[in-house]
Amino acid sequence: MDIRLQLLTKWVRQFSGFEQTTAEPVSGDASFRRYFRVRRTGANGQTSPFLVMDAPPEHEDCEPFIAIARHWHQHGVAVPDILQEDLAQGFLLIEDFGDQLMLGQLNESTADPLYRGALTELVGIQQLNSPTDYPLPPYDSALLSREMALFPDWLLEQHLGLDLSNGERALLDTTFAILEESALAQPEVTVHRDYHSRNLLVRPGTDRPGVIDFQDAVTGPVTYDAVSLLKDCYIQWPEEKLCEWLEFFRQDSLQAGLHRADKETFRQWFELMGMQRHLKAAGIFARLALRDGKHGYLNDIPRTVGYLLTASSRQPALRHFHEWLSETVMPEITRRIAPAPDRAQ
Repeated sequence: MDIRLQLLTKWVRQFSGFEQTTAEPVSGDASFRRYFRVRRTGANGQTSPFLVMDAPPEHEDCEPFIAIARHWHQHGVAVPDILQEDLAQGFLLIEDFGDQLMLGQLNESTADPLYRGALTELVGIQQLNSPTDYPLPPYDSALLSREMALFPDWLLEQHLGLDLSNGERALLDTTFAILEESALAQPEVTVHRDYHSRNLLVRPGTDRPGVIDFQDAVTGPVTYDAVSLLKDCYIQWPEEKLCEWLEFFRQDSLQAGLHRADKETFRQWFELMGMQRHLKAAGIFARLALRDGKHGYLNDIPRTVGYLLTASSRQPALRHFHEWLSETVMPEITRRIAPAPDRAQ
C-alpha cells in the first residue's frame, strides 16, 4: 500500500475543483521525488491537468525548489508556477507542462530550433541573480572536487572493480586539478546544473522549453549548462552541429555581457568543463545502479565516457590521462556495459 499516495490524494482533494481527482503516476527521477498528474474540474465541467510533486521531507528539501521557481517565474523563465504547497508533508501542486520531453522530440528537422530556443532561454537564466530568500550556493572547489571523485569511487572501483594504483590516483588528481582550475577561472553566472534534454519540455507554439529539475542551481561557470545541453549524456550530435550551436550561445551570452571570451577561449572552457561534468555524470550513473537499483542509467555510461575520451584527446596537458582512459578504462566499460556510440543520435 502506497501510504504517501493516499496522503497526497487526500491533500490535493481539499482544493477547489480537485475534490474528485485521482492522482496518476507520471514519473520519478534520479532522486526520491515522484510526480503525479491530477485534474481540476472547472465550472463548465472541463478539466485541466496539474502536477503534484511528492518529495518526502526526510529525503528532499522543497524550499530551494520553491524559492528558485518563484524567482525565475517572476522574471519570465518558463518554470512551473506553484499553486499550493505543504512543506511539512512534502507536497507541491504545480503547473503541468505536459509529457513532451525535448529528448523525445529531437530529430534532424527539429533539433536546430529546439536547441536555439533552449540556449536563448539559458542566457535568460544566466542573467538572473539569486532569489533574495535563497542565495544560490557557489560552484566552488570543494563541490567540483567532490563531484569528480564520484568517477573513481563509484564507476572505476565499485562498478568496474578496478584496483587503482598510486600512480593512477596521482594521474586522476592532476587531471582533476586542471579541470577545477579552468572551471573556477570562468565568469560566474546562475547555473541550472542539470540543463539537458530530459529536463526540458517542448511546449506548443514556442521554441522556448519548459524548464524543470532546477532545485540544485548554483552560481558557477558560464559554460556549465551549455555543456549539459550540447554534450548531453542521453543524446549525441555531430561535431559540426555542436560547434554551430556553441557559437550561437557564445555570441548570445557575449552580447548579454556574461563574458568577453573569443571563440577559441570559450571552446577551451567548454571542453574542460565538459570533462568535469562527464566525470561526475559517469560516477552518478554507476551510483544510481549500485546504490539505488536504477540500472537503466548504466546504458548512458559508454556515451558519457566517450565524451571524456574525445575531449581529453584534444588536450596536450591531459595526454597521459587520455592514454590511460583509452587503454585501461574504456576496454572495461566495453566489456562490462557496451562500447561507446559513434556519434549516434
